Amino acid sequence: MKFTRTFSLIAAMMIAPAALAASNSSDDTAALKQKLSETLSVKVISMKPSPIPELYEAFTDRGVLYISKDGSKLFHGNLYDLDKGMKNLTEAAMAGPRIDMMKPLEENMLVYKAKNEKHVVTIFTDVSCGYCRKLHNEMDGYNDLGITVRYLAFPRAGVPSANADEMESVWCAADPLKAMGEAKNGKAVKQAKCDAKIAEQYNLGQAFGINGTPAIILEDGTLIPGYQPPQALLRTLESVQ
Repeated sequence: MKFTRTFSLIAAMMIAPAALAASNSSDDTAALKQKLSETLSVKVISMKPSPIPELYEAFTDRGVLYISKDGSKLFHGNLYDLDKGMKNLTEAAMAGPRIDMMKPLEENMLVYKAKNEKHVVTIFTDVSCGYCRKLHNEMDGYNDLGITVRYLAFPRAGVPSANADEMESVWCAADPLKAMGEAKNGKAVKQAKCDAKIAEQYNLGQAFGINGTPAIILEDGTLIPGYQPPQALLRTLESVQ
């Protein structure tokens, strides 16, 4: 009995510092989240230690930010690993969360499904951008290669704007896929309104760090900025499998 009591006391002494450290860490991140929110008006989705000691990685609704543990220094940009072929650690940190964050908007995506589907990509698009139009006019090429394309709206003029209203009309049209084709060929789309969640789609793109279109999200959550022709996109998809 005496041995049991002694062992319990030793175990408690060993566990207490660890529990206190975890509690302090939790308190630190809570304070840092609050400071980021109040100072930058961003929503902090998650926070964890970064690959650099004494620096936290904050995933926000405006992309990834790095903040020192004392909350006095902030870094915004990509972090690379020189020992791993310049691996983009910032992009790697965002890839997984992107997949989960897109799920609530899956019903609002405009989907061009491949008959022999091998890959699915999600593209943030704008009806007025030149390369978005080029990509759309090659839709058959993507589909023929087994690539299903899902569109999310990213009106480059922001929300609210005439650009966003035009995209809402596309999403709310009786035949949205046809309306998208017309809009991307410079034709006027009849004004329409519905719960298309254009603002939510745009805000999601901002959280992903998107600042231009087209922006392609691969199946693993990796972001490919800019246009890729069908064959090039297929090679990219096959290289990440």
